[in-house]
Amino acid sequence: MSWWPGRAKKKQADELLGRLAQAHTVAYGGVGITGAMLPETTAYYTLLELRDARLRPRLEQLVATATPAGKVYAASLLAALDQAAGRAAWQRLAADGSPLATMSGCIADRTTLAEYATTHLRSG
Repeated sequence: MSWWPGRAKKKQADELLGRLAQAHTVAYGGVGITGAMLPETTAYYTLLELRDARLRPRLEQLVATATPAGKVYAASLLAALDQAAGRAAWQRLAADGSPLATMSGCIADRTTLAEYATTHLRSG
């Protein structure tokens, strides 16, 4: 049995999760002079709107295997589905020293996944 009802919906979810798995930058809004949304940002918000618990195993897998930016998006989505699962994901990421690219508007920044996760845990 499919984890998602309907082939078209499953294909869409798989494509969106694939974008997150390969995400290069964490940005929760438009970036650059044009304010364009990154493909991974669009994927994140589309999955956030679904809020489907059947995504949880795939999101937990992304927290373990995705790019650093993909791990951030996956942890955020997990937290939206289940606060405890999200907090556990952020705690795991707080031990990951991988470099992480972020962007807010026209401002690009670099940090580590551990620093980003630790800041997230402290603030919320």
